[in-house]
Amino acid sequence: MKGKNHNTGKKETRNFPRAFWVANTVELFERAAYYGVFIVITLYLSRIIGFGDIEAATIAGTFSAILYLLPTFAGAYADKIGFRKSLMLAFGLLTLGYAGMGFLPTLFESAGLAEYGDKTVFHGLETSGYRYAILPAMALIILGGSFIKSVITGTVAKETTVENRARGYSIFYAMVNIGAFSGKTIVKPLREAMGNEGLVWISYFSAVMTLLGLVLVFFMYSSKKHEGEGKSIKQLWISFTKVLTNARLIILILIITGFWMVQHQMYATMPKYVLRLAGEGASPSWYANVNPLVVFTMVGIVTHFMRKRSALFSMTVGMLIMPMSALFMASGNLMSGEILGMHPVAFMMVVGIAFQGFAETFISPRFLEYFSLQAPKGEEGLYLGFSHLHSFLSSIFGFVMSGVLLDKYCPNPRLFATHDEWAKAAANAHYIWYYFVGIAMISATALVIYGRVVKRIDSKKQISI
Repeated sequence: MKGKNHNTGKKETRNFPRAFWVANTVELFERAAYYGVFIVITLYLSRIIGFGDIEAATIAGTFSAILYLLPTFAGAYADKIGFRKSLMLAFGLLTLGYAGMGFLPTLFESAGLAEYGDKTVFHGLETSGYRYAILPAMALIILGGSFIKSVITGTVAKETTVENRARGYSIFYAMVNIGAFSGKTIVKPLREAMGNEGLVWISYFSAVMTLLGLVLVFFMYSSKKHEGEGKSIKQLWISFTKVLTNARLIILILIITGFWMVQHQMYATMPKYVLRLAGEGASPSWYANVNPLVVFTMVGIVTHFMRKRSALFSMTVGMLIMPMSALFMASGNLMSGEILGMHPVAFMMVVGIAFQGFAETFISPRFLEYFSLQAPKGEEGLYLGFSHLHSFLSSIFGFVMSGVLLDKYCPNPRLFATHDEWAKAAANAHYIWYYFVGIAMISATALVIYGRVVKRIDSKKQISI
């Protein structure tokens, strides 16, 4: 596509150039890799590596938080060196990191073997210092992922126009959720076939996915739209300072953090909560798949339906849906008997996740659109990298909060001598979700106020002009 204008080039497909479609395809691979691992990250850290609930939640939350913080800086560097080089670096690091998460527990598994009846099984590395060797592997994933988040969204911004940008981000978000659905689907067959060791082999699956992304970028990705290349450190710092001093965006980030604190519980709390209350036969990775399924099937419809509405209006609708999702999740523990052949905790969790996905279709694509339109030309990577700061904050607070709440209301059954002792300790497990109902309601109210204030400020500016 060299030399082709991004509005009229012959290699365009449905009004978007090849770089747009390649970027979205590798995003699908990366999301499959990431969500395959992330949906069971706290289980992996507890059952394979041997950390307790609070430790596992803190590590997982820090992993997620830094992964969302670094795009602020990676986006600036990607604008300078070019998106193709950045993507190749990213997928190389991701492949090494995921392979390491699979390889290291196997390398040190003798330290975690224990007798269980007439079998010798792997129970984690509770008493071994080797468990901390997993942190460098996770660091590689953080570094690689930080480039992905800024470069892919930056590519969408640069390869679209103001007229088709909303549709471009709708397509991008659909691809994200196809990848998420694919990655989560593979987890249950692995766990059924291999037990807890399936949590290790999902890392190898992720390594293969990111290796495919590396190959595709190497042979297919090409774009000339890198207006931000060649900037000095001083220029980058000035641009970064502009982002930090944009009060309107900073306040919006803080408000949207509430939404993502609730959304992150699908990874932080839900897997352990469901397995402990509904039993080991439950399928948390498949329940989580309801989210990308709803987003994939509904995001285009919602975007079309809301096309004449502002991004802030669309986000407000989504925020008002979120408290209901947490209420549904809490209600399962108050019911008895099966619902459509499912444990009530599992069934109501699926309902709650579906509502989360529906809320997300109103919020996430329009949030990215709102951010991209605030970016000066040539600085899309920097701004869109910074747009993930809400997930940095929500990961830190959401995951740590999850670990503390699980430990208090739904503790690990292995810590109790009998099932009756554990059942008594977990009788009020549903209280966990009431905390997140409150957070969602506060965030929704804050966004309504924010929208009214912003509208009033903009109206005054138009009158003065």
